[in-house]
Amino acid sequence: MTKEEQYRELLERVTSYIDGETCEMSVLANASALLHEAMAPRYFWTGFYVVDGEELVLGPFQGPAACYRIRLGRGVCGTAWKDKCTLVVPDVEEFPGHIACSSLSRSEIVVPLCDSQGTVKAVLDIDSRELAAFDETDAQWLEEIAAAIAKTIY
Repeated sequence: MTKEEQYRELLERVTSYIDGETCEMSVLANASALLHEAMAPRYFWTGFYVVDGEELVLGPFQGPAACYRIRLGRGVCGTAWKDKCTLVVPDVEEFPGHIACSSLSRSEIVVPLCDSQGTVKAVLDIDSRELAAFDETDAQWLEEIAAAIAKTIY
């Protein structure tokens, strides 16, 4: 199965699984589980950070323990939030201000989840143990998945 086929199937699964649910934490919990399970072992850590004032707060995730709070503009997650854009980081060691929650993480992709007014409400954060594990195909499909999740709960 190609990466595109995998993501197409994953988008359908996530969309059908969360359809009609309005509880943010429940939707994010099941979405992180579905994403992580479908893309293992490529995904090392899969989860969400939720906007709380001027910080992102750890939300539902799959993988090892993670940082609790990330300030606006700090690290990959805080930068994706501040800039309201998806960030694909081939080597986290080369990202200025990278927050190392785990020394095993080598590459990362972060996708903002926005409400209908374009306000970032959360970010989807995915880490890999491999360098350059994510590309534009991942970004495109994860943006579609994030948009489906955001439409359901925001």
